[in-house]
Amino acid sequence: MFDSIAVVGATGAVGTIIRSVLERDSVPFKTIKFLASKRSAGKEITFAGKTYTVEELVPDSFCGVDLAICSTPDESAKEFVPWAKERGCLCIDESGYWRMDPTVPLVIPEVNPQDMWKHQGVISSPNCSTTQMVVAMKPIHDVARIKRVVVSTYQATSVAGLAGTRDLEGGTAAALAGKDYQYETFAHPIAFNCMPQIGSPKYMGYTSEEMKMVYETRKILGDESIQVCPTCVRVPVSRSHSESILLETERKVTVEEARKLFASFPGIVVMDDLPNKVYPMPNICAGRDETFVGRIREDISCPNGLAFWCVSDNLRKGAATNAAQIAEALIAGKGKPA
Repeated sequence: MFDSIAVVGATGAVGTIIRSVLERDSVPFKTIKFLASKRSAGKEITFAGKTYTVEELVPDSFCGVDLAICSTPDESAKEFVPWAKERGCLCIDESGYWRMDPTVPLVIPEVNPQDMWKHQGVISSPNCSTTQMVVAMKPIHDVARIKRVVVSTYQATSVAGLAGTRDLEGGTAAALAGKDYQYETFAHPIAFNCMPQIGSPKYMGYTSEEMKMVYETRKILGDESIQVCPTCVRVPVSRSHSESILLETERKVTVEEARKLFASFPGIVVMDDLPNKVYPMPNICAGRDETFVGRIREDISCPNGLAFWCVSDNLRKGAATNAAQIAEALIAGKGKPA
């Protein structure tokens, strides 16, 4: 069904991880090509023991391609995805441009694989902060229906690309040396600081990043009644987002039940031993594909409340891995209607 595959944005940070996941998982194909901007075209990359030349992304790049896994900025996706659709190529898109299009399924394979089969040439992968939260919500939602979510995110700088990492490293070095630093990406110093704004101002004082979590959560879970109150904060961590999540459910879910539900759900790893100081942290979750959950406890302010801490690598499950897993699920026929 998908004999020919392309990776769009193949030389970027997320594209590089997509390539590594496809190679690691031995995703089957007959031909593969790697596409990028004109600036990166001509570079050579190694994949599965073979050397490939990166090709410039142009309309005819998608001729004869069955499936493209794409990681580019929104404006690029807006332009090239129609090129792919016109040539009969299905796109799995990492950008934010297509996520809330009503004709485009927004998919996390562990959560709503059935939705990807409703595609009309495009399948979208969610925002990184949404993805890990919804993975953690799903096993609880299935048994007790979540009514309300209050989430505070502590988001890594790598989501802003290489410039974000340079700002963290360069800004920190400058601060320690007592020198000035000209930030490329962030409006305020990120070194030894937290910034409670990610994205532009939107609805009622919430930012674009926060409203993504509201809208995407409802779309993925297929429940417009779920109330979501997010606060998104940039923190001086290079990789892996952390989230403090409080769920209010229709019926009480005990800590013991929640721990079992989390532990049995695909893609979730439970690290929950407070007396022994065992819980997820960015420095031990980076480079992993799973979503990690710990600090599981009942909400002492709400009869049906459940609180927990959630960490996941924003470049892997939050981006590259999820997109690659969608491709693998399609090839395997996961969730396909009988």
